[in-house]
Amino acid sequence: MTKTATAVLEIINPATGRVVDRLQADDSASVRAKYVAARAAQPEWTTVPLRERSEAIRRFREKLVEHAEELAQTLTTEMGKPVAQARNELKGVLGRIDFFLEEAPRALQAEVVFSEGGEGDCPLTERITHEPLGVVANISAWNYPYFVGSNVFIPALLTGNAVLYKPSEFAALTGLAIARLLHDSGIPREILTPVIGGGPAGAALLRQPVDGVFFTGSYATGKKIARTVAGRMIKVQLELGGKDPTYVAEDIGDVARAAAALAEGAFYNTGQSCCSVERIYVHERIYAAFVDAFLREVKAYRIGDPRDEGTFIGPLTRAAQLAVLEGQVADAVRKGARLLCGGKRRKGRGNYFEPTVLVDVNHRMAVMREESFGPIIGIMPVTDDDEAVALMNDTPYGLTAGVYARSQKRAEAILARVRSGSSYWNCCDRVSPRLPWSGHGHSGMGLTLSRAGISTFTRPRAWHLKAPAL
Repeated sequence: MTKTATAVLEIINPATGRVVDRLQADDSASVRAKYVAARAAQPEWTTVPLRERSEAIRRFREKLVEHAEELAQTLTTEMGKPVAQARNELKGVLGRIDFFLEEAPRALQAEVVFSEGGEGDCPLTERITHEPLGVVANISAWNYPYFVGSNVFIPALLTGNAVLYKPSEFAALTGLAIARLLHDSGIPREILTPVIGGGPAGAALLRQPVDGVFFTGSYATGKKIARTVAGRMIKVQLELGGKDPTYVAEDIGDVARAAAALAEGAFYNTGQSCCSVERIYVHERIYAAFVDAFLREVKAYRIGDPRDEGTFIGPLTRAAQLAVLEGQVADAVRKGARLLCGGKRRKGRGNYFEPTVLVDVNHRMAVMREESFGPIIGIMPVTDDDEAVALMNDTPYGLTAGVYARSQKRAEAILARVRSGSSYWNCCDRVSPRLPWSGHGHSGMGLTLSRAGISTFTRPRAWHLKAPAL
């Protein structure tokens, strides 16, 4: 766990409980100074040609590759991500950067939407240009700091904004490493400025007159942020949680393969992902076979030291989440669920919770309604597609939803009835830079990724250009 005390941020290894570093945390005065510097520097950054801004981001990409092992080890140490998965995140972010570099020129290109002779033969042209928002606050997440952070600061920098980048207090060392590599790559320090600390630092950042707030995290915190900045008439994007459902239809064919894919989708990154599979509904005809196959997969996962290459389940990043998972298990069992494996924290040091599978679950149980963000899953039988759709929609969230079925037509028909920002057929827990990332309800508002996720850091300007009469 990471704790804030006065102006010091302690970085604690969740696998051991030991303090690995202490950082100076920002206070109101330092955050204000960073904002003022960013505001002063941003207009000049806008005049830097896109080609030069892109070259700096390409150098940053090269440095990520050069320092990949060091960066992976830092991420594993401070938030407990198994090191093989930390390396995967660093590899995966390269493709996102490539996408932003390729698409930024198209997103920023001026558009002539009308051009012809006007009254008195005075030519009239209508044009749209895309200008940066200005200074934006990026309050990022700890579970995928490279993915989540780069979804904001890369397109924001490419489009000419200054970024006050607050990494999560649970991934502050990674955030500082990102900032250092960006600065070494040619991004001015005032244009990408890290803000370090917990809640007080974030609150101080939100008090600044920024032009946009981009947050990734929990619904509870997102709701507080929305209230804090309400009335300012600035862009606010909130990428929040989910209670992501998947339905396995009876015609899937290879039940074991579907079970293996969904087990990984539920437990990868120790279940600490907004798009982790959190609820599974299985057609009653294949329910028993699916549960057996799913359980075999989960029991084979190795839980342990995240520095070990073979570890799949590491510690929870936040110690407080252990009690949340224990509460969900106790609530489910009290209401009639059967615990097939796991269900408790592991003895000894570290924030370890055993991979947990519950059956005989229903929607009176918290495990099927409230975000878990840990290695726990409930599996429930359904009689048909209609019941599956009703249960999938029985949530205030709407981030992702999936269907495993042989027929694409059937899967798309089911998914069209489910409220979600992303829909999966025969896959899960997947994000593509080419597609927008958004959600319904408590899963937030706004979007990142895709070309629209670049344009979101700009404001369009309308030009009405009429030549004078000769």
